[in-house]
Amino acid sequence: MIVRGNHVPFAAAAIVALVLHGCGGGGGGSAASTPPLAMQPEPEPTPPVTATYTITGIVRTSGSQATDSDNNDPARPSLANDTPSTAQAIGNPITLGGYANQPGSGPPGRSLDSGDIDDFFRVELLAGQRITMLVADYTEADADLYLYDLQGNVLDFSVETGEVESLLIPTDGTYFINVFAFAGGTNYILAVGTNNLAAGASPLRAEIVPWQSVVTFHDTPHGEHDSSAQHDATRRLGMMNRSAGRSRGRSRLMAMQRDARIEQRLGSAMAKLGAMQTAQLRARWETLLTIKQLRREPQIASAEPNYRVRALATPNDAAFPFQWHYPLIGLPQAWDTSSGDPGVVVAVVDTGILAAHPDLAGQLVPGYDFVSDPLSAGDGDGIDPDPQDSGSQLGGGSFHGTHVSGTVAAAGNNSLGVVGTAYSSRVMPLRALGNGGSGTSYDVGQALRFAGGLANDSGSVPERPADIINLSLGGAPFSASRQALYRELRAAGVMVVAAAGNEASTAPGYPASYQGVLSVSAVDAQRRLTSYSNSGASIDLAAPGGDNSVDLNGDGYPDGVLSTGASRDANGLRFEYTFLSGTSMAAPHVAGVLALMKSVNPELIPEDIDALLATGELSDDLGIPGRDDEFGYGLINANQAVQAALAATGGSPANNPRLVASASTLNFSSAVESLELVLKNGGGGDLALQTLQVSQPWLSINAIDSDAEGLGVYRIAVDRTALDAGTYGAYVTATSTRNSVSVRILMVVGDGSSSGDIGLAYILLYDTASDELAAQYVSTVDQGHYAFQFDDIPPGRYEIIAGSDADNDLVICDPGEACGAWLTLDQPIVLDVQGDVQDINFPIEYQVSLPALRGLSESQANSKAVVAKKRQH
Repeated sequence: MIVRGNHVPFAAAAIVALVLHGCGGGGGGSAASTPPLAMQPEPEPTPPVTATYTITGIVRTSGSQATDSDNNDPARPSLANDTPSTAQAIGNPITLGGYANQPGSGPPGRSLDSGDIDDFFRVELLAGQRITMLVADYTEADADLYLYDLQGNVLDFSVETGEVESLLIPTDGTYFINVFAFAGGTNYILAVGTNNLAAGASPLRAEIVPWQSVVTFHDTPHGEHDSSAQHDATRRLGMMNRSAGRSRGRSRLMAMQRDARIEQRLGSAMAKLGAMQTAQLRARWETLLTIKQLRREPQIASAEPNYRVRALATPNDAAFPFQWHYPLIGLPQAWDTSSGDPGVVVAVVDTGILAAHPDLAGQLVPGYDFVSDPLSAGDGDGIDPDPQDSGSQLGGGSFHGTHVSGTVAAAGNNSLGVVGTAYSSRVMPLRALGNGGSGTSYDVGQALRFAGGLANDSGSVPERPADIINLSLGGAPFSASRQALYRELRAAGVMVVAAAGNEASTAPGYPASYQGVLSVSAVDAQRRLTSYSNSGASIDLAAPGGDNSVDLNGDGYPDGVLSTGASRDANGLRFEYTFLSGTSMAAPHVAGVLALMKSVNPELIPEDIDALLATGELSDDLGIPGRDDEFGYGLINANQAVQAALAATGGSPANNPRLVASASTLNFSSAVESLELVLKNGGGGDLALQTLQVSQPWLSINAIDSDAEGLGVYRIAVDRTALDAGTYGAYVTATSTRNSVSVRILMVVGDGSSSGDIGLAYILLYDTASDELAAQYVSTVDQGHYAFQFDDIPPGRYEIIAGSDADNDLVICDPGEACGAWLTLDQPIVLDVQGDVQDINFPIEYQVSLPALRGLSESQANSKAVVAKKRQH
């Protein structure tokens, strides 16, 4: 979150010698006048400024983002969407940020007194799509999700108490989506898209026994008979004990009297009673709402539905369907040969690790903390054997090292969260970057020496040196002594992978440009170089880095790289899964693939990797044929690389031909006319494409670059000219000599919705020398762009941050709000102002984090990836 006020430290943007190479991500918009700065103490006299300058630019949002038209920000004109008759039209797929509250709840603003209990959205949906709501302030508030038909009947609902509400769409049609504030006030993210919550991710649709609840009471201080308060709570809600025998100290089965105390049980949701379409739906709804009310009683420790259970297969990693970046590089096919080996270790030199994250349990070997400055370390000492990421600042730190480590080796097949590239291998966490994601080249050097089993300041070496080192960092210039260290590591057989950097520059950046280091640029879901990625003569490979500003796969979430993460606020730490973008995210894909190769061929050394790279055996060529400065030798191909490593041992190549596609869904939204699809043999052996079919006449497919077997790159195009306004779905089906694959197509005609609008954008200019707000600009959207202009700016070094403030708490970039920074969010670039600056351009997008889907307690609470920043009132 970023607080929109004055004199707030901006440690997350501080750039010292080394910083994270990570995450983040036309026509001018009409803008409101900039408010004056708040009253401040009289400043000390300063020398007169001889010149001032102007900074102009735009902040852009994608067409797949929208905002609730009546949020709590009074500075933005409000358009009521409180009833089906005033429902706000939205596109599909979409990511929408909103705010809802009960009267008297939440921060001061437009709806504090009157409340904004209901938000209704009208949308065309396709069968099998899913609506997911992420409740931002779920520890203090409670919001529910309803699905209505156009006649005003409730067709389905999700009324959990927690962070996620989700509904699956039964048939094609036009629907009303209703966000309902059950208690308190909260921001929320509404994601509409393809089935974006994996089966087994939560018990949202688990079968329950109606009119029953399993209740546990807090222990009473005077024994079983002193329980009048407990009885009062259950009687007030029309509950009766159905447990046999003595029930003190254990859960009780409670029955609800169906028509008793109904107003107390349903609360403000009582108005929805008559809209329930069936008696079964009403029974489930009343049961779950009563349980929500029970949970609010101080005498009750827990209240749960009485679930019906049966023997079922355990599903695997719940969030894997969102890891689009793995099929793009052939990882699922590589896993048929190897998922890694516990004896193969990848050292991640970064901000440290959250070792207690449930998807990293059992995936780590002992590491070390090499942050030598106690102030930067944030853990009270200098170097020590504990590489825990302190995340010491409230709202600060993206837990970058935890995200990178998850991409390398998050646990697989554990029915939880995400999966790592080499999930059977291990990570050695080495902390060299401290508070704000910054550190020194010396500390990084000591971590490198430790990883390679070389003498270092810790006075110790690991039991077994790392096989691969990942460096998702950069910032220091060339150093002859550092080059010598990389040669020493290479001579010891250690492979080093580094992020190319996020400055959109062609200049050499280090450590990625050192000889002997594999430099990795970043591509998006269409295999295009991202806008932020560095390029140049040192690039060796490309890998998925993501782009949080778009949703090309139509799942309702940004196309960032999804991996392990966490957040922190006043309530503590909560483990979760975050979408981040950057070359920091690209590098660990390559490090993980090297771990897979090392697992099938332990004798591999860096020189072998060089040879395989030069012959094209590790990658799919992109861009200019052969090596080029954007993609190096091409996009890493995990399956091809593993097979090449296996062949080097004399092993037989796999004979498992299988047609695979680079995406399972392509989202054309309302403006995209064509996208690319790659069809290839995901296994070994022979395979040829036989037919390509489209299911609708408005869809066409043409080869861009295909081989004699028909495999290669195809352009998928849509033609909207003869179509009425609406949401359309179709399929491209490819049939080979071995199997068939279908790719779902989503497309919108005549959108007419509020897409491309995140509400008012507060654009802040921060002076890095004083860590203070220098200026603020408030901008409204114009065709997806927010124009800004800062006038009378003295010479100096500045950073530009932008965000929305839906709940009007004077803090931008809260959960459920949009956020962006020039050039990327996790690594804001310092702007050296020595004259007028024009054409600043960067994206703003909703920051989406998925909760850890099981196994966590509520005491492990919440936060964001940037340091707090206030806007002006």
